[in-house]
Amino acid sequence: MKLTKETLRKIDDVIPRYPDKRSAVLMVIHLIQDELGSISDETCEWIAEKLDLQPINVKELITFYPMLRETPWGKTHVRVCRTLPCALRGSYATCQKLEKKLGVKEGHVREDGEYSIEFMECLADCGEGPVVMVGEETFENIDEKKAEKLADQMLKGKLEKSAEFVSYEQGLLSDSPKKAKKSSSKAKK
Repeated sequence: MKLTKETLRKIDDVIPRYPDKRSAVLMVIHLIQDELGSISDETCEWIAEKLDLQPINVKELITFYPMLRETPWGKTHVRVCRTLPCALRGSYATCQKLEKKLGVKEGHVREDGEYSIEFMECLADCGEGPVVMVGEETFENIDEKKAEKLADQMLKGKLEKSAEFVSYEQGLLSDSPKKAKKSSSKAKK
């Protein structure tokens, strides 16, 4: 396992913040996963040794928490909310359309490693569902038809510059058409 000097420094900085160094295990796992994409058995052993734990203590955390992974996701990871508000607005059809267009089944990584799809519990935007996250960008109201167009933009490498699909996060940072539209509709009320 190779970690950058920066990640090793962050790990060494975070451990003393806890009253007992073994309590830093989740933070250490996150720091390593942020760099490597997943936590292998070799990494479990390294973390266990670093924190005076048994490797099984690290492994049980990785297999318990869904945000921790033993194998990396695809280069572009897509998450679809399946919680009731999004499900009622069609998130299951949204996920199926993304699976078909991107050529990968939910819970898996496409053979070339480019895409992965994951059904998630609550992406915290219930009033705007179905919600889809591409990487760390949140897209709202992605029904089955929009999911097809979203996937097309992703496959063409044009999602980031798309005028049709502006993520919630980008809408907050710019004077995007989406932000302007929401502002003007609120002003009319």
